[in-house]
Amino acid sequence: MSHSKPVKVLTPPDIRARKGKTPLVCLTAYTTPIAKLVDEHCDIVLVGDSVGMVMHGLASTLEVTMDMMVMHGKAVRRGLSKALMVVDMPFGSYEESPEQAFRNAAALMRETGCAAVKLEGGGAIAETIRYLTARAIPVMGHVGLTPQSVNTFGGYKVQGRGADADAVLADARAVAEAGAFSVVIEKVPDILARRITGAVDIPTIGIGASAQCDGQILVVDDMLGVFTDFHPKFVKRYAELGKMAEEAIAAYAEDVRSRRFPGPEHVFGDSPKALPSGTEG
Repeated sequence: MSHSKPVKVLTPPDIRARKGKTPLVCLTAYTTPIAKLVDEHCDIVLVGDSVGMVMHGLASTLEVTMDMMVMHGKAVRRGLSKALMVVDMPFGSYEESPEQAFRNAAALMRETGCAAVKLEGGGAIAETIRYLTARAIPVMGHVGLTPQSVNTFGGYKVQGRGADADAVLADARAVAEAGAFSVVIEKVPDILARRITGAVDIPTIGIGASAQCDGQILVVDDMLGVFTDFHPKFVKRYAELGKMAEEAIAAYAEDVRSRRFPGPEHVFGDSPKALPSGTEG
């Protein structure tokens, strides 16, 4: 009698131990079917606040709510068996105080079953990260371009160029020293991402950063060609599912209008066999 090998569920310490080793594979997910697809191949699955833009049609991540993150977090949890699940803390849910951050992070973990939360920011939230990690809440950091601060940055601009590089490096160091188990580096020059990766003792996960980061992450709808409102330079399209879906929908519409669908194989005959007693009508 054969027994299937138990699935090893990745944990924050497992991810931290991957510093300088085989690159970490990370993608976002917002639904159960996509979670099932990415789980086999990913080390980390992030329920990102990008859900607001790619799933709900919002203009930015600033409108995303805790309820939205909980709903999508629950859906993703149902589709995962081994990858580490991280959920974004939405804008306004952690900036006020460490105590506010703890209440909301604890709620996210309790209601979604995630193993960690992600917070944007550097030195300004180091105290909050320290507060959370001291209370059994693993934290992934996020420095460089932090989309929740898009209004402060004046748009989705590359961060850390020239004299600004030291500030981004200092943010990454602050996040690591505060106890984060990993840090996302978004939209910074390649040379700066390499500096940060060499300067901190936790894995760096790049998005628009460098191939020399300890891992990479993309928004799954971007890399699959489903979300096409814009195409950042750092996104590689591995498929064009949006175009394929549009062609399929157009073919369906044409078949319906021309009465080619449903065909004989899709409809039921009028001579039912062996109906149960009492159902002849």
